[in-house]
Amino acid sequence: MRQNKTHFSASHLINLKVLITLILQYQEHLTGLEQNIDALAEEIEEFDLIQSIPGIGHKIAATILSEIGEVDRFDHPKKLVAFAGIDPSVFASGKFPATRNRITKRGSRQLRYAL
Repeated sequence: MRQNKTHFSASHLINLKVLITLILQYQEHLTGLEQNIDALAEEIEEFDLIQSIPGIGHKIAATILSEIGEVDRFDHPKKLVAFAGIDPSVFASGKFPATRNRITKRGSRQLRYAL
């Protein structure tokens, strides 16, 4: 019975070594992708401007830029806010004012998440 336990443990060690090797390769690949994303984002003029907002770093700024695309396609700030789905939806009728307002959540989920 002991021999089976030893054999069983040896096969687990081999599998563990393979998995560790794969994880290290994925980490290296992800590091390369992050460097490429940073290099591409730094070519965009608005990248530094977005990072000047407190709490926004490289990754979030790159996410925002990738979701928005060309900022010039929005001819008014309200259109960008609507695209992000963070514009308020007000439920009021006649003499009954809105007591609770929520965002519409109709736009880009990834952009809203990044914001």
